[in-house]
Amino acid sequence: MTLNAPASPRIDPTVDRARLRSFEWRSKGLTSALVPTMGALHEGHLALVRAAAKRADTVVVSIFVNPTQFGPAEDFSSYPRDHAGDLAKLAELGVDAVFMPSTEEMYPEGFATTVSLEGPALGLEADFRPTHFQGVATVVAKLLLATQPDIAIFGEKDYQQLLVIRRMVTDLGIPVAIEGLPTVREPDGLALSSRNAYLSEAERATAPLLQATLRAVAGAVLAGDDPATALATARDTLAAGGFAVDYVELRNADTLAPVADPACEPLRLLAAATLGRTRLIDNIAV
Repeated sequence: MTLNAPASPRIDPTVDRARLRSFEWRSKGLTSALVPTMGALHEGHLALVRAAAKRADTVVVSIFVNPTQFGPAEDFSSYPRDHAGDLAKLAELGVDAVFMPSTEEMYPEGFATTVSLEGPALGLEADFRPTHFQGVATVVAKLLLATQPDIAIFGEKDYQQLLVIRRMVTDLGIPVAIEGLPTVREPDGLALSSRNAYLSEAERATAPLLQATLRAVAGAVLAGDDPATALATARDTLAAGGFAVDYVELRNADTLAPVADPACEPLRLLAAATLGRTRLIDNIAV
């Protein structure tokens, strides 16, 4: 990837075009990195693109708002979309190609195959969005097969998703390295997300309480306090701040299994809560 004067990246609207482009790069001995996105790009996405440029000769970004990962009452139709703005940002970074398929391209008539999941896909988000990870895993598998990258880069803000994708790639033998990058945050700690655009001014001022509460739990756990008590306090704190809490949980960072011994396991705190009409997720290492 070249970080020179902005030039419009190549746009691949079909799987065949994306595969042809991948073949062209491989025939020249070039490596490639994929950054999967649903568009409405913010600095978090662009940090992934910059990281991809350091890890491969060429970079492709996918932009596709995937309908199968949205539940029936979720925001698929209103999800932020800004293709012109996205392409301008990617041109500034010198991205080599953008895979931007239509829904019909990804899910043609008669489509009847999905990826079945267990392991890290169970619990947490799955308890509240039961079809979400099936949709994510299916579309990511299709994106990887279409673009055929050497590496794909995801943000750790969607930590459970990252582990689900790693498990899927390993289990299905898809020849790609999956890398996660730390969450990019606003100066006040709020994790960057396209859905932050839904927050009112007052809600935006309250939103950093989510990360601050997780940090308080982490401090308590590291100090040797009872994790269950710290988690209950966190849920009460968020509820008092105006959040509708789905979960605040301490899990094994490698498997997302419930923690048996906090002193002997890698730990991750994960949370999801709704503020106004905006559902926020976050996580931190302990």
